[in-house]
Amino acid sequence: MACVRLDLFERLAAGPRTLDQLASSLSLPREGLGHLLRAAGELRLLQPRGADRWGLGELGAASRGSPGIAAMVAHHELLYGDLADPLALLRDRSRAALRSFWSYAAHPGEAPGDSASSYSALMAASQSFVADDVLAAFPLFGARRLLDVGGGSGVFTVHALQAAPGLEATVFDLPPVAQMAAGRLREAGLGERGSTAAGDMFSDPLPAGADVVALIRILHDHDDQAVMTLLRSVRRAIADDGRILVAEPMAGTPGGGGVGAYFELYLWAMGSGRPRRLEELRGMLESAGFADVREHRTRRPLLVRVLCARPAAASAAD
Repeated sequence: MACVRLDLFERLAAGPRTLDQLASSLSLPREGLGHLLRAAGELRLLQPRGADRWGLGELGAASRGSPGIAAMVAHHELLYGDLADPLALLRDRSRAALRSFWSYAAHPGEAPGDSASSYSALMAASQSFVADDVLAAFPLFGARRLLDVGGGSGVFTVHALQAAPGLEATVFDLPPVAQMAAGRLREAGLGERGSTAAGDMFSDPLPAGADVVALIRILHDHDDQAVMTLLRSVRRAIADDGRILVAEPMAGTPGGGGVGAYFELYLWAMGSGRPRRLEELRGMLESAGFADVREHRTRRPLLVRVLCARPAAASAAD
């Protein structure tokens, strides 16, 4: 967070700088900044380039190339505040700052308020690299119509339409968010192939007839009962020859290390949802009326994994 607040990765993009140069330009004491630079070096955000000279490290360069990373780092100020007293958070999460931020997304039936725009802006910043990974694992060539459920401001839909020229698509989200998606589609020159539909995905029927229904980072934000309600709604709406596309960070991903611990605490503070294992999601999809559940390998499984399934009757007919 300190590196992001100082815009340190951008400052070092042109080349290494000395500790004294950085301390002067950042108006920070030399000793304190030295501790930060060495700590960032341990995390591979920065890399020492000789005596008291520092340049971008592997992960600092990656962060600079993906603006969504910096947006998420800045957003985590809310989580750090909630974790200041972890026992208080575990006893009562009703006052957590993250719960207020995610109120409309994580708690069906609550009024969106101002959180819709701030949440959608954060998701737009971070969704691009997720969209690229999902579409590389599950290309949409040959698909007729995509329904992007809970699609926010339409980032994934824009990427999908650009990647598959013959595709048409609809973003389904709450009214204020659907308006943002409509504007994004127009700005991208995709208004003729992309549309929006407004409603609550947990209480309103979904638009029918899409042959691909996408749930991009949706299910882990919600508790089991809400997930099953949503999956059954998708089953009612999807075309008989359609496929449901679920893209999620999942528990039990090899090499995940502390990623699962992060999601356990983040989602608890958020007030809804949990990370699920692939086997759990498979069982939920099958209980909702889907079959032939398959994983499509992604380039960065810690970030997102992809499952695809067909309506059970269509799978049996195959």
